[in-house]
Amino acid sequence: MSDDWLYGRSPRGGKSGRDGGRQDGDAGSHADPDATRPVPRQSGSREPGPDETRVMPTVARQQRGSAARSPRETPAPPPPPSRAGGGFLGGVRRWGPRWPRPRFRLRYLWLLLLLWLVYLVAVPVFAWNNVSQVNAFPSGHRPADTPGTNYLIVGSDSRKGLTAAQRKQLHTGNDSGQRTDTIMLLHDGSGPSLLMSIPRDSLVAIPGHGTTKINAAFAYGGPKLLIRTIEQLTGIRIDHYVEIGFGGFVNVVDSVGGITICPKHNMDDKLANLHVKKGCQHADGRVALAYARSRHADPKLGDVARGGQQREVVNAVGHKALSPWTFVNPFRYWSLNMSAADSLQVDQDLSVFGMGRFAWGLTHADLNCVVPISNLSVQLDPTRSKQMFKLIRDDDTSAVDKRLCTRSGLPPSAG
Repeated sequence: MSDDWLYGRSPRGGKSGRDGGRQDGDAGSHADPDATRPVPRQSGSREPGPDETRVMPTVARQQRGSAARSPRETPAPPPPPSRAGGGFLGGVRRWGPRWPRPRFRLRYLWLLLLLWLVYLVAVPVFAWNNVSQVNAFPSGHRPADTPGTNYLIVGSDSRKGLTAAQRKQLHTGNDSGQRTDTIMLLHDGSGPSLLMSIPRDSLVAIPGHGTTKINAAFAYGGPKLLIRTIEQLTGIRIDHYVEIGFGGFVNVVDSVGGITICPKHNMDDKLANLHVKKGCQHADGRVALAYARSRHADPKLGDVARGGQQREVVNAVGHKALSPWTFVNPFRYWSLNMSAADSLQVDQDLSVFGMGRFAWGLTHADLNCVVPISNLSVQLDPTRSKQMFKLIRDDDTSAVDKRLCTRSGLPPSAG
């Protein structure tokens, strides 16, 4: 096969030049329609030689990240919608303003609880510094230690710390001496706790003063002589001494918001400034003090009935003081501790924790009674009283029955 077509030769023998003109002098004749025309040469480019390979022009590859994509490419799915700050909640759009969510920190709750526990411990410890201490125990021979703990509780009628207006309001008089209207023995041991009143008019032997009313021992020789008298009478060793005054008692009752008293009859005692009706009723500090001191309102038992009224008031105050509301109300908690501290006088061996145990035992006494007596002249029953004292010394209060523990101290058949 001829290669004239490749070099632009005419099939008729004509030869074309490099400029595309015809060499056979037949420039103006018509071109053969079957002849192949040469491709015009572009300016600035060189026509490849007969032995060279023609190179196709390159096309720049599409840059990564450009908007244009191959038709076969699948676009990436859109990112999921955010759920934070009120966007989508459970696939449902939440319309409206986006409020910040509260961030509850559990450690803040633990911190508040820790601070509150510190407050509950710090307040009584601080108040304890205001409690007066006294060397209450006598020297010389004393009964041997016995099981359990025995507290002697004395309600002093000392007017110390009371103004003239307070003495008039409380009907305490202007006596400057120190006497006691309340004497109670609390035994806290392995058995039921026992709170026993000793009427102040009980006739007993007082060392160095003969036989007389037991409250005279306190007037003659203060706590030491009173403790010696009771230990000699009962054979029970007194472990701790707690004394509370008039003014402090009123403040303690008021600090817990008053108490409930339940007299069994109408009580009208001008000497104690007490005027109450039969039945349960609210009493503030002044009324509670008058109720505990009244000795002329009971037509049957007289002064002996006062012990029952005193135990009723003590129990009511203790229950209010140890109620949950006291521990969640910082103002009441503070007032109660400070009022009690200002009115207390205790022995030198009693600690703040021992005082807490005493308060619990006083409030939760299982047995409440008067020391066994024979008659309203307040002479101790020689048989029943010795039985009672022995059971206390032996820490066997579970054996104390209704024959020994009565509201008046008299035998059950007598009242």
